[in-house]
Amino acid sequence: MTETVRIYRQGVDIIPPHPGSDWTRFVCISDTHSHTFHIPTGDVLLHAGDLSSWGSLSQLIVTVEWLKSLDHPVKIMVAGNHDLCLDEMWAQPIYGLLPEEVQQARTYVRSQTAAGLHYIEHEPFRFMLSSGRQWKVYGSPAAPLYAPGSFQYETPDEARVIYNRIPNDTDILITHTPPFMTLDRTRKGKHAGCHVLSNKLAELRNCRLHVFGHIHECAGAQINTHDPFRLVDRASVNAAMAVTKKAIVVDLLN
Repeated sequence: MTETVRIYRQGVDIIPPHPGSDWTRFVCISDTHSHTFHIPTGDVLLHAGDLSSWGSLSQLIVTVEWLKSLDHPVKIMVAGNHDLCLDEMWAQPIYGLLPEEVQQARTYVRSQTAAGLHYIEHEPFRFMLSSGRQWKVYGSPAAPLYAPGSFQYETPDEARVIYNRIPNDTDILITHTPPFMTLDRTRKGKHAGCHVLSNKLAELRNCRLHVFGHIHECAGAQINTHDPFRLVDRASVNAAMAVTKKAIVVDLLN
């Protein structure tokens, strides 16, 4: 059987040179919380949310300016539950955020495409690399309600509305929350991932890579090969850097 996916953990595995034009190298990060890191180069950088520490515009700017400085040709980011200034639901003085700050933050993240940095929020995004390979991406900042935060949902019905929007032909999925039972175990031993997202993933037969974060202590990656109905192997990556301080590199055969 042809090998289609390879995973390397920065600081643990020796990351080899780029495997060539038949492959795409994805560098996966999440939960950077306004900190900056040294990360490997690659074709595509994926950030799965919690760009900021506590949701202020100034903290968001630290991360976005850092991401802009990186040399990955394509950079894609979603928000997370810490990124209050990007959630219109938090645009109220009672929460300490003025509507104009939220609007400024949302305009700011949408205006970085000239630097190759793309913000997506419950929406698809397509890009083509110099190799000619086109990838179909979908990104969502949502997560189950845990504590006060942005982009959260409380019920399975709310989750279904969010995740039913994911096109079934998605190649690369970026969510802030993990799916249930996939790299989602908390330090207390609870599986904190989303059941509804897990069910939706079963429908995404072409999805090659799912990147998420949120559960800092369960950062890591795995290749899911056990589903006989899936058309391709899928790499699942909890890219949270809050504990490990390291990125995860995924090479996918085009």
